[in-house]
Amino acid sequence: MRISKIKKLALALSLAMTTVGVAQAETLKISHLRPQGAIIDQELKAFSAKVGEATGGDLKLKIYAASALGDYTSVQERISVGAVDMAVQPAATAASRKMQISSFPYIAENWEQARKIYGPDGAIYNAMKELYAQQDITMLAAYPVYFGGIALNRDAVSPGDADVKKGIKVRVPGIKSFQLTGDALGYISSPIPFSEAFTAVQTGVVDGVIGSGAEGYYASFRDVTKTYLPVNTHFEVWYMIINSETFADLDADDREALQKEAIAFETQRWTRAESDQAAYEQKLADNGATIVRLNDAELAQAAQKVRSEVWPQILEDVGAEWGQSILDKVSN
Repeated sequence: MRISKIKKLALALSLAMTTVGVAQAETLKISHLRPQGAIIDQELKAFSAKVGEATGGDLKLKIYAASALGDYTSVQERISVGAVDMAVQPAATAASRKMQISSFPYIAENWEQARKIYGPDGAIYNAMKELYAQQDITMLAAYPVYFGGIALNRDAVSPGDADVKKGIKVRVPGIKSFQLTGDALGYISSPIPFSEAFTAVQTGVVDGVIGSGAEGYYASFRDVTKTYLPVNTHFEVWYMIINSETFADLDADDREALQKEAIAFETQRWTRAESDQAAYEQKLADNGATIVRLNDAELAQAAQKVRSEVWPQILEDVGAEWGQSILDKVSN
């Protein structure tokens, strides 16, 4: 009887230890916009593996591709309240108009400038971190994607002259900066949710899309893109974000490991983003799209027109004093 009791005690202790081990392991849901197999999907799978290795399997990430948890606006809201753990996606402006600062048009002219502005300790990097914190969201990293362009399901009209009214209706995100930019460049902007954009182009409701870049157009619009104009409308940056309470509740070592791997994820992305942009422009061309490049003078005219017409309106929308303080840091 004594041996039986000892065995039972040992079994109970073993089960208790196993239960504790299971309780310590945690799986976080992480969302992104692109289909499975896209670059961000591949990089998040690699990131997930590194986090698992760094935490000894204590922390795991379950990846939800193609906006499976909702569009990025609703996902940001759900992260804010803890219903979704993490995401890598653009900033949604519904909760704070100030987040338009992230997609300010023509704020960077080249990749070197972009890294200074959107990279670690850059003016917009720091501003976004503060804005996310106000929504109970911790920004772990920035994820540079591309300079934006215009995809059309038809031939371009006077693509190098921003003063010409094109008579072409284009879908834009429901973000004021994109709507105003499309108008300033001579297009007719029509705000349409991303989930409805492909059908809108396919059925002729609009003739094209503004708000993405070569990678985004190839991933989601390649079958309706006949012309692509890399006009550098904005610099696209996504952010790796996590619910602040979820982050704080992690074991200290796991939290440190997650942050460290997020920084490595960000650093690696800056090394390949520019070449990825060129590769996806070529993929669009290989898929049959005509790439219409603007020369330096044409790009400068577009930038000047947008800066003079659009910037004052966006500044008013985000708060002129606050917005100008960010722009002043960018220009220094």
